[in-house]
Amino acid sequence: MSIKTLPSVSFPKSKRSGSFRIRPGRFFIYLALIAGSVIILLPFVWMIGASLKTEGDIFRYPLDLLPRFPTFQAYLDVWKRIPFARFFLNSIIFTGGVTIASLFFDSLTAFALARLNFKGRNVCFWIILATLMVPFQITLIPLFVTISDFHLINSFSGLIIPRLTNAFGIFMLRQFFISLPRDYDDAARIDGASNFRVYWQVILPLSTPALASLAVFHFMYNWNDFLWPLVMTTATEMRTLPAGLTLFMGQHVIEHAVLMAGAVISLAPLAIAFLFAQKYFVRGVVMSGLKG
Repeated sequence: MSIKTLPSVSFPKSKRSGSFRIRPGRFFIYLALIAGSVIILLPFVWMIGASLKTEGDIFRYPLDLLPRFPTFQAYLDVWKRIPFARFFLNSIIFTGGVTIASLFFDSLTAFALARLNFKGRNVCFWIILATLMVPFQITLIPLFVTISDFHLINSFSGLIIPRLTNAFGIFMLRQFFISLPRDYDDAARIDGASNFRVYWQVILPLSTPALASLAVFHFMYNWNDFLWPLVMTTATEMRTLPAGLTLFMGQHVIEHAVLMAGAVISLAPLAIAFLFAQKYFVRGVVMSGLKG
């Protein structure tokens, strides 16, 4: 009996372990990303380093990026010389109030523009977009006069009410709502759901990425806003952090170390907000692209 031998099979040679190749195109991309990261991070490193220096060391020549002899005196001065805790609380109330209210009113308006059919819907949308082209400085004085007439200067109501809604937020959420299938709306309406119930129980739960992204945008913008709280508050106890830190800026002298220490502390809430929302942030921005 003859035994048939199987034909030999040749397997492709595996690459040597440990070998790592980068294509030239990707190499330049990585190089550009590293260079961009360094450029972006350099001011933050200098800010943290300056907050740990004395006023004389900040302007020492040659300049040092990091402190030779770190000191936390600037952080102590921030808490002792100004009502920093009060400024911090004011910023939390102002920024949190504006963010929560804007998310509600922006999403309501966006829902109407994206999911409801009514006469003049597109005209309303284009009018809202047109307000994005109006510089904020143009409306600042009329808003101040209006707030003053209602006796809301030096109040949280005067700070928050004019910012209850935002054209950018309406635009961003409208684009996201358009991308959602209308089958969800139809199924809810068959079960007898009203427009508000569709908005609250169907659309909003599906829009978590967009809402989280917009919340980060609103929080960052209002937390760092300097001009609006400075104009709308004249009492020191009503200042927010950016406006309150100007107390360390005199006509002839600026205390850079203390200013940098205050700036470092004020960055903490922004970092925390971004860390909590980062898993939704990129997805929300991508899914809210121009559509429809």
